[in-house]
Amino acid sequence: MPVTQNGFVSAQTLKTAYAVCDTANTDLDDSPTTVVALLTAGSNGAIVYALKATPRATVAATRLGLYLSKNGGATKRLVRQATMPAATVSTAAGAFSTDLGGFGETNPLRLEAGDMLYVDIGVSLAAGIVFDAEYEEL
Repeated sequence: MPVTQNGFVSAQTLKTAYAVCDTANTDLDDSPTTVVALLTAGSNGAIVYALKATPRATVAATRLGLYLSKNGGATKRLVRQATMPAATVSTAAGAFSTDLGGFGETNPLRLEAGDMLYVDIGVSLAAGIVFDAEYEEL
């Protein structure tokens, strides 16, 4: 649906996005090398309501990072971090999720058209850590 300057813009499409990180990123500058693309906002932008990370194996405490790019991925700025606590994951002990950003209905992350989100981890984990986002495109 085309958006006009005077028109009310409401969410058009409910979406989910997933990414898996397995290699530690130690570059916290504007051009990190081991980040993974999570999502790209559509032509009218997007609203992110949730972002969580879940380990697929036993994990040491690690930093989780969220990066925003406004130029097609050339520059990636670190905008949020969280710490995933160490945990033993097995068939008897279910995996837990770590909230990254504290986003929600009342405090979403608003993205402009074409904004890209990337994620990373601070400690390598061969089985990987799965990031999942819930968002709406405008």
